[in-house]
Amino acid sequence: MHPFLAEFIGTAFLILLGDGVVANVVLKGTKGNNSGWIVITVGWATAVLVPALMFGAASGAHFNPALTIALAVVHITPWALVPGYIVAQFLGAFVGAGLVWVMHKDHFDATEDQGSKLAVFCTGPAIRNPLLNFICEVIGTFVLLFTLSYGVGQASDGGLGAIGTWRAWAVILTIGISLGGTTGYAINPARDLGPRIMHAILPIKGKGSSDWSYSWIPVVGPIIGAVLGAVAAAAVFPH
Repeated sequence: MHPFLAEFIGTAFLILLGDGVVANVVLKGTKGNNSGWIVITVGWATAVLVPALMFGAASGAHFNPALTIALAVVHITPWALVPGYIVAQFLGAFVGAGLVWVMHKDHFDATEDQGSKLAVFCTGPAIRNPLLNFICEVIGTFVLLFTLSYGVGQASDGGLGAIGTWRAWAVILTIGISLGGTTGYAINPARDLGPRIMHAILPIKGKGSSDWSYSWIPVVGPIIGAVLGAVAAAAVFPH
């Protein structure tokens, strides 16, 4: 499979499953309503794992522009692939978010709280403090890249490899449980901005604002954190 197609389909699956678990927890009338933060963190970690196992050999299972850029900075992913990867990731995020809305439309209609509807698509701070929110996203993504980078590039496909894929599941689960309560741990610009744009476009009943004033934080923070994490890991764990 062409790596761009793998990134597109993989990111669509990631958002369908990841935003899907949030919808199942926060929207009114679902079977999983009010099942809590642990369900969301386990669901999101597994949402990354499933497409990584499916498409890791084809593209390295990035599904995240911050990861793609960071791996290019440390000379693992060729810069020539970066634009195509990022476009594929954002398009996949759009499609995945749209499918989440289609599946849960009745529950969106039944839910009155605008914040819950937005939370299905993108992240937001528990306490709004732009500087600290930004720092939280930098730290979370730094942890992601630093812990994953030892495995990245060890596999013949330049991706995570089998061990690294399961490491990614554990790391993302841990980030969500330990560090995710402040901002919702976007740690992925496509995961946040793509569905946020879809929230703005879709005819969601009573949806309210897409919170554009916050939207730069889960984009810029993860990119900076990812680059710092990859560079630090390259210094500590040279390939």
